[in-house]
Amino acid sequence: MIFLDRIWKRMGLRPITKCPACEWGDDGSKLPVPVCRAAAGRRASLQTNGCESVLRGLVLFLVLLYGSYAYAQEKIKLSYSSVDGSNAVWFVAKERGFYQKHGLDADMVFILSTTTSVASLVAGDVKAGNASAGAVASATLAGASLVITGCFINILPYELVVHESIRSPEDLREKSVGISRVGASSDVAARVLIKGLGLEPVKEVAILQVGGPAERAAAFRTGRIVGFPSPPGVIKLAKGMPHRVLISTADLKKRFDFPYTCSVMTKSFFGTQKDTVRRLLMALIEAAHFFKTRKEESKKILAKYSKQYDEAYLEASYVEYARIHDRVPLVTREGTEAQIREALSRKPGASLKVEDIVDDSVVVELEKGGFIDRIYR
Repeated sequence: MIFLDRIWKRMGLRPITKCPACEWGDDGSKLPVPVCRAAAGRRASLQTNGCESVLRGLVLFLVLLYGSYAYAQEKIKLSYSSVDGSNAVWFVAKERGFYQKHGLDADMVFILSTTTSVASLVAGDVKAGNASAGAVASATLAGASLVITGCFINILPYELVVHESIRSPEDLREKSVGISRVGASSDVAARVLIKGLGLEPVKEVAILQVGGPAERAAAFRTGRIVGFPSPPGVIKLAKGMPHRVLISTADLKKRFDFPYTCSVMTKSFFGTQKDTVRRLLMALIEAAHFFKTRKEESKKILAKYSKQYDEAYLEASYVEYARIHDRVPLVTREGTEAQIREALSRKPGASLKVEDIVDDSVVVELEKGGFIDRIYR
């Protein structure tokens, strides 16, 4: 019975607790059923043998079934670009077995920065990964053939962290803020937040490419920059660095739609591997549901990937990201159009439309088919 339970659990099914034929308990004790159904009409001495025959057949069936199930797993390399809650669906799906559940043997690769992640997709190093609409638009204008198949976060969750001496927008004028890379989400966030303060990016506030979170923190400590756009909760880790939050995207008068955490792949992969894409999105949708509804378990996964165990950080990060993960991961058209305009402003004479880089038809099919409703039931 223990062996059966192990197979059952590996397949994601409820464990067997008794013999389906005569209801012998898994501890070997017989439950109060007067006659073994498998041995009905036979002598009482054959009851146990009847049970054993049923169980042997069931074991053989499950071994064969599980073997074919394991064999059917399709290998796929996926990338995620952040270890905070913004990319939670990608690694929660791995930790909770949702990829495997949907027939995918996922090899997860961490690639810092969405621009680098996009380059890996174009090169074929990974088949699908996280990227923002802004990064996809810029890459497409540079000649890439990419498509966004769904977005789990459609707003830009950033705040502008500045030195405590910066008390007003005027104090920020002619100073510098740091980002990871030009064209990355942190770059977009910096420009949006600076404009939200009534200042002109680059012209009135310099934007410096300084690298990842560690490099930005170092530049902030040394005074090379006086501020940087930061995801929710990260400020809780800035102990020993006098700071304040000057503005966040939540403070903007109008919600800033921005396809931020998206499933992106090449158009050729999307066109030829539609079933794989469908199963990938199903796994990610289940991961989003888990993240939104299983707080403590999700915080443990965040801690594992971020290597941050500060409770204040984990709580703040989880609460904000769980709130903004979309139930149905469609791509916001308005947000995509805004990012296309931004990308086109850097490439005069070029043209690009939303339908050139977005195809979330698989998500539409999953919603119409009731898959998402069943997950959230």
